[in-house]
Amino acid sequence: MFLWSCDTKKPAQYPLQQADLSNRTLRIMHDLSADDMQGREAGEPGGVKARTYLLNTLKEMNIPAGFARGYEQPFTAELRNWIGFAYDAPGVNLLAKIEGESGSGQSLLISAHYDHEGKRWGRIYNGADDNASGVAALFAIAEAFQKEKPKHTMYLAFLDAEEEGLQGAFHFAEQMERENLGCVAFNINLDMISRNHDNELYVAGGYHTPELKPYLNNLAEEVPVTLLQGHDRPEDGGGDWTMQSDHGAFHDAGVPFLYFGVEDHPHYHQPSDEFETVPFDFYLRAVETVVAASKMVDENLPDMGRACGESATSQNDG
Repeated sequence: MFLWSCDTKKPAQYPLQQADLSNRTLRIMHDLSADDMQGREAGEPGGVKARTYLLNTLKEMNIPAGFARGYEQPFTAELRNWIGFAYDAPGVNLLAKIEGESGSGQSLLISAHYDHEGKRWGRIYNGADDNASGVAALFAIAEAFQKEKPKHTMYLAFLDAEEEGLQGAFHFAEQMERENLGCVAFNINLDMISRNHDNELYVAGGYHTPELKPYLNNLAEEVPVTLLQGHDRPEDGGGDWTMQSDHGAFHDAGVPFLYFGVEDHPHYHQPSDEFETVPFDFYLRAVETVVAASKMVDENLPDMGRACGESATSQNDG
């Protein structure tokens, strides 16, 4: 998640846990947040290595490319290093696609950013929660819809340079029409879904699209986490997450969204955001929840999403 200020609280200490790495979701999260990914900073070797890993995983799972030319969407990221020096670097979004059964023309975009903070003062910021958790969940969603084909075409976007102001998402949103993706009717964004010791996961977006609230109320009764709605109102101030992760770019483009994430925790943007300190039981329940949410939106996309040909401003309340 991108924020203007960094949390400097001392990380709480929780017992390290052993994860079952035969579980594909946990294995992907583990691999992306390993030291050899060097913190996955945009434009740096660690970011390139993470992207290669994602491409290989997409191919191993036989998930087709989302662009006509392939998986990759290059762009120029405007970055700033830890001492404030500005420079340009190559950023790359990735897009995969699962064809739907419906010919409605509407599609569902599910996104998660794969970049993180890189290295600072000789320490690696591995970003297990932020956002290896969301990326691994994207693959879990893909696996679910490979087994049971979606009604609507589903795009899986792995976005770059989120930590530098949602740059990959803004580039993607600006290029949607040129990329011939059809009518992207709805966005589900996953960012920081693995760390909570009270079994609480937030979903934001209902304030901007009140028609979603009955669906979210029903979803909350069915999922294994305590699903809370909020963090999407202007009066929330710094707690308004509307523009604090990649869904903000799609919201600006008039696309209704649901954002799933946890509240800030002491590991946020700290070297202690390590795989071994993740509460795996909660994380897997959160993954189950976002899979269920994806199925709910797919099932109800004509009612929940924007109509094809609808102007961007008609859905944008900002």
